Amino acid sequence: MHMRPLDGIKVVTLEHAIAAPFCTRQLADLGARVIKIERPGVGDFARGYDERVHGLSSHFVWTNRSKESLALDLKQPAATEILDALVADADVLVQNLAPGAAERLGLGYDALSAKYPKLIVCDISGYGADGPYRDKKAYDLLIQSESGFLSITGSPGAPAKAGCSIADIAAGMYAYSNILSALLLRGRTGRGCRIDVSMLESMVEWMGYPLYYAIDGQAPPASAGAAHATIYPYGPFPAGDGKTVMLGLQNEREWKLFCERVLEQPELAIDERFASNSKRTSAREALRAVIVAAFAKLSAAQVIERLDQAGIANAQMNTLADVWAHPQLKARERWQEVGTAAGAVPALLPPGLPTDFEPRMDPVPALGQHTEAILRELGYDSTRIDALRASGTI
Repeated sequence: MHMRPLDGIKVVTLEHAIAAPFCTRQLADLGARVIKIERPGVGDFARGYDERVHGLSSHFVWTNRSKESLALDLKQPAATEILDALVADADVLVQNLAPGAAERLGLGYDALSAKYPKLIVCDISGYGADGPYRDKKAYDLLIQSESGFLSITGSPGAPAKAGCSIADIAAGMYAYSNILSALLLRGRTGRGCRIDVSMLESMVEWMGYPLYYAIDGQAPPASAGAAHATIYPYGPFPAGDGKTVMLGLQNEREWKLFCERVLEQPELAIDERFASNSKRTSAREALRAVIVAAFAKLSAAQVIERLDQAGIANAQMNTLADVWAHPQLKARERWQEVGTAAGAVPALLPPGLPTDFEPRMDPVPALGQHTEAILRELGYDSTRIDALRASGTI
């Protein structure tokens, strides 16, 4: 097997929930050794979110493969020595503890950088390390709300959250990419750095064009359910068999093809009401009625066939059961089994198909599964380990 990009990189992480675990799981995918510190007897509280994966939490299984679990009560005096030993030869420390908790444990960047100048410290929080919101607790849905995301999602009068933990995922992605950049920079300068990732800033960046659409106090894009707010037709339409087809037009050439070859109403292409995307968006109710009437004569399969023949982008509105069985993912062999305490489960291989290495797809750890092995690696013998266990430190 070829070397992975992060082979030899050691990551110590004090993490819970989604943002930091998603970041560090991706580092593990690339070969990093990730040591996850968890509270004895309880662990990452995401372990208790549900029991959907053969008795295990769906959240935890998704974000924690290929890691080592070290059960350690950080409030016990003996934990300090263990933490110091772990951090001393670590490349990266990641934490998303409550605001101020890392500093109280002596794990703030200022305290660590003097002792370990090559260490990269990544702090993930709701609002960042300073500013008036610094000490506010934050969770995914709260950041979706604070960032304005809820205000443009859903239907008029009925805001809706994203169906997945989008704010956590955004923060985790920026933490991951910043750590990769910091490792590259350290290779040039020989020094580590601090990375301060804010969930709010991550989500505001992902607000993208809607934020600019509303610049200078202009009206924001209207909430449009599953349809696009400012491009039309671009969204779901019912077919005659009761199934739904998603389609999207991006330019005037596609609009003309759609009228001629899908709707079979070429006169619509020169109808002044629909002569530009802005006009089609303004007249969306009238245009939707035309499209729905045309599709009512066809099955979803027939609509998709016409769209494909015309070169118009389209998709099925799949359920999650459909995604598990998706023929494209199967054809590209994107599912691989990983181990868990409850047996093997399927996991999606990391997006991207590198030709020179295989991503790491090791088991999801049980709570404290690697505690003794890690302590022995640090020089602890059986007597000291038993004492740590007796004191509740591990």
